Amino acid sequence: MLSTAAAAEHVLTVIIDDLGDRLKDGRRVVALPGPVTLSMLPHTPFAARLAREAHARGKEIMLHLPMESVEPRPLGPGGVTLHMGQAEFTRRVRANLAAVPHVRGVNNHMGSLLTLHPGHMSWLMNELRQRGGLYFVDSRTTPASVALPVAQEYGVPSATRDVFLDPVREAGAIQLQWERALAKARRAGHAIVIGHPYPETLALLERELPRLAARGFRLVPVSAMIAQNTKRSPDLWHASLSPLPPAAKNSKP
Repeated sequence: MLSTAAAAEHVLTVIIDDLGDRLKDGRRVVALPGPVTLSMLPHTPFAARLAREAHARGKEIMLHLPMESVEPRPLGPGGVTLHMGQAEFTRRVRANLAAVPHVRGVNNHMGSLLTLHPGHMSWLMNELRQRGGLYFVDSRTTPASVALPVAQEYGVPSATRDVFLDPVREAGAIQLQWERALAKARRAGHAIVIGHPYPETLALLERELPRLAARGFRLVPVSAMIAQNTKRSPDLWHASLSPLPPAAKNSKP
């Protein structure tokens, strides 16, 4: 049997995105074993209900904030775009946060265009910082994203996605991505995995999550992952909960 210290060396966080449109799929995610983190699309029919049900079962809730992408894809309700000014952008973010109960943090839905722009990311991180205690996870829909360094500059607890679990909706491909995520966690001590409520993905998680402890991994929510890695490597994770000095805050657009 692994010791607590050994188990803590390999930590995994699993986030399921795109929740709120379908109640049956969402409830299957809520029922997954262990502290899986659920990320809710704002103003969708079942987001609030699923957030409350998941919170009651001890799971962590995130806002899956729709952000404009390079490809002309529909954002759905609550989307934020490059043409918005700061006041409109901030109002939209606040309304989205209010639409999802028990929110602990935010990650981006799409966003390959918006996460390239430091100004818009500064507006977002300023809002998260002012609310206190909310974290940000960069889904890394583009390798050129500036979201994480801007979050760090603002002192917002933050992290970035390591592996997408299901870019290909095929059982064998998802299994390979799962093993890739575990290999990353073995090497680095931690990994953040993002998946979606596809039947193929949920079938894998229902099978594999109960096996994690026996394989030497510990599943934790996003907040615990950030807190643990802040202690390990504060310069890299920079997850301070303290606000920046007023001069730094006022220097932002």
